[in-house]
Parts: sequence; C-alpha cells; structure tokens
Amino acid sequence: MKNKGFVVLLTIVISLLCIYYLSFTFVAQNIQKEATAATTDASGNINFAEKQRYLDSIWNEPVYNLLGLDYTYQDIKETELNLGLDLQGGMHVTLEVSPVDILKGLSGNNQDPDFQSALITAKANIRGTQNNYVDEFYRVFKESAPDKSLAFIFSNTANRGRISLNSTDEEVLEIIQTEVESAIDRSFNILRTRIDRFGTSQPNIQRLQGTGRIQIELPGVDNPERVRKLLQGVAKLEFWEVHEINEISPTLQAINDLLVKEQKATLNTEDLTASTETVQEDLSLLTEDDNISDTADTTALVEGDSATSDLDSALNSQVSPLFSLIKSQYGLVYDVKDTSTINRILQREDVKSVIPANVKFLWSVKAIKSEAAGSPELLELHAIRTSRTGKAPLTGEVVTDARQDLDQRSRPAVSMQMSAAGAKTWRRLTANNIGRRIAIVLDNYVYSAPNVEGEIPNGNSSISGSFTIEEAKDLANILKAGALPAPTTIVEDVVIGPTLGKVAQEQGITSIVAGLGIVIIFMVFYYAKGGLIANVALFFNIFFIMGILAQLSASLTLPGIAGIVLTIGMSIDANVLIFERIKEELRNGSGLKAAISTGYSKAYSSIIDANVTTFITAMILYILGQGPVKGFAITLMIGIACSFFSAVFITRVIVEAFSKKGDNSKLSFANAFSRNALVGLNIDFLSKRKMAYIFSSTFIAVGVVAIFIKGLTLGVDFKGGRSYIVTFTEAAVPSELKADIVPYFDNQGTEVKTYGANNILKITTSYLIDDETDAADLKVKNALIEGITASGLTYSTSDDLGANSFAIGSSSKVSATIADDIKNSSYESALFALIAIFLYILIRFRKWQFGLGAIVALFHDTLFVLSAFAIVSLFGVTYEVDQVFVAAILTIIGYSINDTVVVFDRIRENLGIKTGSEMKKVFNESLNSTISRTLITSITTLIVVLILFIFGGAALKGFSFALLVGILIGTYSSIFIATPVVVDLNTKKEAKAVKA
Repeated sequence: MKNKGFVVLLTIVISLLCIYYLSFTFVAQNIQKEATAATTDASGNINFAEKQRYLDSIWNEPVYNLLGLDYTYQDIKETELNLGLDLQGGMHVTLEVSPVDILKGLSGNNQDPDFQSALITAKANIRGTQNNYVDEFYRVFKESAPDKSLAFIFSNTANRGRISLNSTDEEVLEIIQTEVESAIDRSFNILRTRIDRFGTSQPNIQRLQGTGRIQIELPGVDNPERVRKLLQGVAKLEFWEVHEINEISPTLQAINDLLVKEQKATLNTEDLTASTETVQEDLSLLTEDDNISDTADTTALVEGDSATSDLDSALNSQVSPLFSLIKSQYGLVYDVKDTSTINRILQREDVKSVIPANVKFLWSVKAIKSEAAGSPELLELHAIRTSRTGKAPLTGEVVTDARQDLDQRSRPAVSMQMSAAGAKTWRRLTANNIGRRIAIVLDNYVYSAPNVEGEIPNGNSSISGSFTIEEAKDLANILKAGALPAPTTIVEDVVIGPTLGKVAQEQGITSIVAGLGIVIIFMVFYYAKGGLIANVALFFNIFFIMGILAQLSASLTLPGIAGIVLTIGMSIDANVLIFERIKEELRNGSGLKAAISTGYSKAYSSIIDANVTTFITAMILYILGQGPVKGFAITLMIGIACSFFSAVFITRVIVEAFSKKGDNSKLSFANAFSRNALVGLNIDFLSKRKMAYIFSSTFIAVGVVAIFIKGLTLGVDFKGGRSYIVTFTEAAVPSELKADIVPYFDNQGTEVKTYGANNILKITTSYLIDDETDAADLKVKNALIEGITASGLTYSTSDDLGANSFAIGSSSKVSATIADDIKNSSYESALFALIAIFLYILIRFRKWQFGLGAIVALFHDTLFVLSAFAIVSLFGVTYEVDQVFVAAILTIIGYSINDTVVVFDRIRENLGIKTGSEMKKVFNESLNSTISRTLITSITTLIVVLILFIFGGAALKGFSFALLVGILIGTYSSIFIATPVVVDLNTKKEAKAVKA
C-alpha cells in the first residue's frame, strides 16, 4: 500500500484532535456536576437559579488548562459536544414574522379594498409553498386592480423621499422587499438579544433563509410560558436622557455607605476611615470629565484601565463592590462576569430606597472588547433620567426611517428620520441636552448613548461613533423597531421535559452499546482475526464521529444516535466487501499478500459507489430536511466519511502489518465454518423474477387498499395540531381516555395511543388548529387537563407523581402552514434523491437500463414500506408518518442502492471479462458471487436496527420499524427487482434491435 505513512500520520492527527475537542465535553460535564452538587439541598432539590448564578460566576474564569493554555467556561461551552433537546429537555420554537402586517404598516394602514383583498389572498395562496409573499401579493393585486399602481398604495408621509406617485411598480417592489427583509432581520436581532439575556446555556437562534421564520432552541428551560411571553413581547424602543456621574455621585456614595456599614462588624475603625477616603478620591476621578462623548472611540473605556491606579487602591475588602469592581475612570464600567454582583446590589430593597425616583440604571447591550489578549469584556452601567410618569420623552413610533450611512469623516454612521410630531419633541429634547448624552434603549438595554452636539430642528439626525458597518446596520434596524409593525407568531412549539430527555439518553446509549457489542461478536466469529481488525476500524469510526461532532459544536440528538447505530451496521459493509474479495482470491490460489492487494483493489469501486449514493441521500436530507432530520443527516454524512476512511485505509495498514512475512497463521479471514460458507452457489435467481414481481405487486396492492380503508397515521408535523406526552401513575386505556377528553376538545379530531409504556400516552388533537395564539395554546392544554381530571385523576406539575395522578412530560405545536411546508420538503427530498441517484448510476455504469432498474427498485422499496405501515395498522399497531419517517425512507433508499450498486458493480466486472456470454448467465453468476456479502451486510445491519427497535424507545419506534422492513426488502429488491428489471430492459432492447 502506498502512502501508508501518511495514513498513519493522518489517523494520529485526527485522533489527537478528537481527544482535544472531546476533552472539553468531559470538563463541561464535570463542571455541571459540581454546579448541581453545590446547589442541591439536603432533600435532593436543586436550586436552578443558584445553579445558573454559579455557572455565570465562572463564565469568564479559567477552569481548564490544556497544553499550557487556559480556557474559560465560556470557551468550553462553545466547544463541547452539545446534547439536543430530546436528550436533555428544553424548548424548540419556530416564529414567523408576518409580512402582511409589514405591508400594512408600510402603506400607512391603507384601507383600499383591492389592497386589503390582495393581502389576504396572497397569504392563503403561499400556504404550503416556498413562494415569496411579496411577489404573490403583487401578482394578486395586479389581477384584481390592473389600473392601480403600487405607488398609489404606498405613497405616504412616512415614505416621503423614497416613494412618490411617480414611482414605478418595480421601484416600489424593491423597497417593499428591502423593508420585509429588514423587518425580519430586526426581529431576529431583537430576539437574539432577548435570548442571550434569558440565562439559558447554549441557546441557539437562526434565521431560516428564504422564509420569514426564526428558529430558536433553548436547552433546559423550565418555564415555557415565560419564554413565549419573552419571544412574542412587543419591542419597546425609547429615548432617555442620561445623568452625568457628578449628578449621581451622592447616590453612589449613599449606596456605598450602606454596603460598607454592613461590613463594620469585621472592619476596624482605622481601615474604615481609609476606605472612605479612598472612595472620595474615587468619586472625584469619576466626575472630572462629565462630557465624554459616545462618539469618542469606545476603546478608550478599556485603554483607560492604565490610568486607574487611584481606583486600584480602592480594591480591598473594605470597599463595596459598587466601586471596587469598576474597571475604568470614565464611568460605571464593569467586567461582564461582575454584572450579576452589581445587579444583586441594585435589586436590594434597602439600596432601592436610597436611589432617587428620577434615576434608573440600565446596562449597555454590547460588551466593550479590547484587542489586547486576555483583556476582560466590559459593560457600562448607564444612569437614566426618568420622569414622574415613568414614560420616556420619546418612543420608537416616531421613527419613520433609519439606515446605515457614512458621517463627514467617511466612518459608519446611522441616519434617522422622524415624523412631524416626533421631530418637534426631538428638537426640544436635543436643545435641552447639548453636550450631554441621550440613550437609545430597547427592551431596557442601552444600544447607544450618543453625545448631543447641537439642537436638531427637523427630525433628521446622524448618529456617529466607533461603529463597524455591521453595527451601524444593526442600530438602524433597532431604531426602526417602532416604525413598522412586524409581529411574530409561534408556528412551531415543542417542549420536552427533562425526565423524557433523560430516558431518551439512556435508551440511546443502550442501543449503541448493545448494537456495537453484537456486531463485534459476529465479526470475530465469522472473519476470525480479520473480524478483530474490522472491529478496530469500527472503534475508530465511532470515535471520529463523536470527535468531529464536538469539533463542529453540533448537537447530538436522538435521531443522531440512530444515525450512529445505523452507521455501526453499515460501516461493516466495506470490510465485508474487502474480506469476501480476499477470501475469493485465496480460494483461487493466490498468496496472502497478492490476495490482500487484489481484494482491496477489486472492492474499492464498489465501496466508492455504495458510499457516494448513500452520501447523496444524506446530503439531500440535510439540505431539505428540518429539525431532527438535519441532526440525523449530519451524523450520517460524518459516519459515511469516517467509515470509509477507517474501513478502507486504517484496516489496510493493520492488515499489511500482519501479513509482512506472508505467514497465513498470523492473519486469517475465516474459520472452519465460514471459509466455504455460501461458496459455489448456482441459484437461478432470474428464473424467479416473475414470482417476485407477483409477490411485490400483491403486497403493495394490499397496502394501497389498507391506506384507502384506514389511511396512514400522520404525525403532528405533517398535519398540524398539538401533541402531548402524558404520564400516568398507573396503566391507562387509550380508548377510554379518548372518550373522556374528546368532548372537551369540541369533538374535534383527536388521537390517543400508548407511547413506549402502558402508563404513557401520546395525545394529538386538531382542536383550534388554525388559532396560533398563546391563548389558544393555553385553552387546548386546559381542555386536556380538564378532560383527564374529569375521570377522577389529579394533575401534577412535577415528575414525582402521587397516587391517581398524571403529568404532561412534553408538548408540541405545529401550525397548518409549517406542516404543509414540511410535507412539501419531504416530497422534494425523495424526488431529488431519486433523480440524483439515477444520474450518478447513469454516469458510473454508462447504461440507462442500470439507472432505471435501480430507480424502479427504490420506488418498490418505498411503496413496500408504506404498505407495511398501512397493513400493520389494520392489526392495531400504528406508527406515525412524520419527518423522522421520511429520514427512514431516504436512509432505506441509500441502503438499498448501496446493495444494488454492489451487485451492478460485479455485473459490470463480469461483463467485461466474459464478453459475448449470455447476459442472463452473467447476471446470475454475479448475483451468486455477491450473495455472501449481501446477506452478511444485511444481517449485521438488521442486528443493530433490531436493537434500536427494541431499546430505542417510543420516539424511534416508527423509524426503526421502517428500517427493519426497508433493509429486508432492500436486500430482496436488489436481487429480485433491480437486476431482473435491467435484464428485461436489455432483452427488450435486443429484441427491438433484431427486429430492426
């Protein structure tokens, strides 16, 4: 083998990188355990607020040293392997920004009937499609009012200077599209800030490009109602005057005196006097320069640290943290990690009593970062001047436009325009604050506090400072938060309880360990020492998957674990191909070294084709899939790449190391049982093809009839609705419970079925499916609780159930709109996978018959699995058809084509060797020579999928059942469907040629 040294080096490098990245996960888990232990009382109850404070206190502290480098807890959390919500509990929310309301706001709430009708019709038309709302609105509007221009609708005072009555439709459309995108970006930035301040670890928020949707994941949240209010609350943009330091110094002194007084019991009089003198010096420093402008370079706040020697002298136990923690002489600037300490001080009732009614403290939203290595991140605390009424002098509704611009020095700035009423108030506000600062506040965080350089009479303002272009754009979006309404609606809402997450963890780990153990035993039994080498490759494969997931900061989900379990079975396939080829060469009389070289060489093309086709389906799943399907696809793609490297290259290095001297006793690929197993078969598979066609047609026909009779059970993500996992103290009968709760759901469609155990039920209802409000969510949940409690049970809000009680462990909501989108993306996934595979096989095998034969087999496999789902439902066993089912179908497509390609590859090889031979004879020989590989791969994969079916839990029951059927039928179809179809197509082609 050439480049053996490179393979060894690459294996070592990848292994070290995996150890490096996985080490952060182990450290993070240990810190979590320490935090839990430190905040658990004698009764075993965890104080989650204290736990979060504990973790916040070490957020920027070095907690791990590796190779002489210190890593903070923040560094570790950003690098660890995350657990998905289904493995630890939490909340997944998808919000949709309404373009209808954006267009209404941009039009000044124009009541033109054609305009209003087009808004409603366009929204209905794009439901379940990926069409752009604005384009559809324009099409509908022009159909109903061809003589009206968009300028007629959108030309108003707020859009003066941008849209006039002479503007063309194209110009107005461009402005509308920009405003819609801006509104979505604005909502995204506001939500991101809110989530970052919410206090959960590892929150994830992302825009779903091409849609108006924003997806948020919050691991470990225990108050879903608070999250919903937080996410859907209206953004509150305000302009406030800012107190200068000298104006609030008496207040700061009073707070400090109050805190120091508490320390008198442990301080002597002399030290206390010194402390007071130090504080006086400290205050004088803070009040030396009252007119520091926000337009000055904000890095001066950090660079000022070098001039704080007087402040440093106050850093002793006799000075309250209010002063001892200050990091700059230019204001109340603190290290980010100290902000929780300052917040606790300001929230004390005795401290509040000494703060004047016209003072309110607010933090900056953005930390100040220094370019110096190791420097802390700093936040400024602003003293806001409030009014008697508590209302801001000016609010965001008056802002008509804001955009990123350049100032007179060509630096990024923000230009802002206000309405006539706003300009009047702004003129008075700026005139009264020349040389002072005015804070721009959103959701009680200061985004900017620019210095007023002069009175602004016309409402057109320029805000400059040390902005980057991105920061200026963000601030412009924030200023427009009150200009155009862009309400968000929760269209998908999944809450998973921590108990269910813990159970899923245990089930996933059990599946991996059990599947891995059985495969290891089987490989050693069947391939002897070669099996040991394959197991080493399997270990590297799983190790690499976990390490790469950690390196990518990806989340390991339950479907992801399913992907690993599936990879365990499928990764053996490459070694089976190689070892069967080596055994074949040894039987033909080749020496060990020659057999190894030829075996790897001949198996290589089959392995490439099999892995590429499976990778194609995984990639399509990733691109078009959503939610848990993406996690499965990522794991599967990584698994395919890792298994190829470990099975082909790592095993070859080990095999050649054992065979250096050509001594067969040191290396063997079979035992007495397996050496000649399935060898010398001469089964006429093609003669049985008509029987196979009849069997498949009959089974699929029965399945289609079953679908018409009973239908498939669609999951909530395919049909929309609300779903709840309810745990009872004792076993519950689904039919009886359904009869109890249906009247409370207004007799709307409701399904009740067991979920993994007879005391756990999954309840799905379409009640209020078209109402996506929080009030509707609460109404449905209350109806469920009322329906169950009417049967004499007690509702419990905790996981510790008492006698005759029940608890809701998790819930999910999917709107009808997003359900349609998920269904459409699923259809697209399957269609694109089939097209991509056909094209690949066409290119590789140069004959359309091979490509068409493979596609016919894949259609057959898909219909067979759907039929199996329908038929078992007739016997009372129901599995949901949902996103995870689609992942299973595409995995089956990948597995089946994997099997088929191996057979086709041997056919191609034999056709090249036996030119002129009868086609059917060559095809039969190829099927017989690959039957051992086909059966062994199917057996190993079936073993791990069966383990997944038994131990994987209710969440993966339908997934693993589909795979069980799919693997069996995929093996069958590659022999009795795909290959015979190619023969029949070639026979017809030859017959036509003879006739011609």
